[in-house]
Amino acid sequence: MGNSKAANYAGQDAPALVGQGGKYLTFQLGKEVYGLEILRVQEIIGMMSVTRVPGSPEFVRGVINLRGKIIPVVDLRLKFGLESQPDTEKTCIIVAQVVRAEQEVTMGIIVDEVSEVLDIAGDQIEPPPSFRSAVDTDFILGMGKVGRKVVVLLDVDRVLSAGEFALVDQGAQSP
Repeated sequence: MGNSKAANYAGQDAPALVGQGGKYLTFQLGKEVYGLEILRVQEIIGMMSVTRVPGSPEFVRGVINLRGKIIPVVDLRLKFGLESQPDTEKTCIIVAQVVRAEQEVTMGIIVDEVSEVLDIAGDQIEPPPSFRSAVDTDFILGMGKVGRKVVVLLDVDRVLSAGEFALVDQGAQSP
């Protein structure tokens, strides 16, 4: 499948990708399985020393020096309101390309464990459930049905709100 849809909506509101399958890198946070579009993933690295940036939100673990480039690192557990837990040998950082305000930014995302790359067909993807206004689900592309499990497919560009993204970007500039 010619997966260039990530580049196609750079700087625009993401179209409904539901029904458009593709390859997703899956990972775990607790018992839940999430997926990111594989074309947005630059690399996966093991946990490394993260420098905390004073005044940054709790879910921003800090910044790392990745081959001479300072990139912000977000703890997805904390961002999603899950309980913090100590890093393990399986904890890793997914380095992803995020598009915000028509600019591509490299960001690290801490996850409990990377699972596998899945090819999820369009007919296996359903829209995210509607929780009315009680729950923000703007960052969910859809729900992938893979066998008997459900994979929450994330829109990496929308995991952080514009305000949160500005704080994270600011933190990467200041160490």
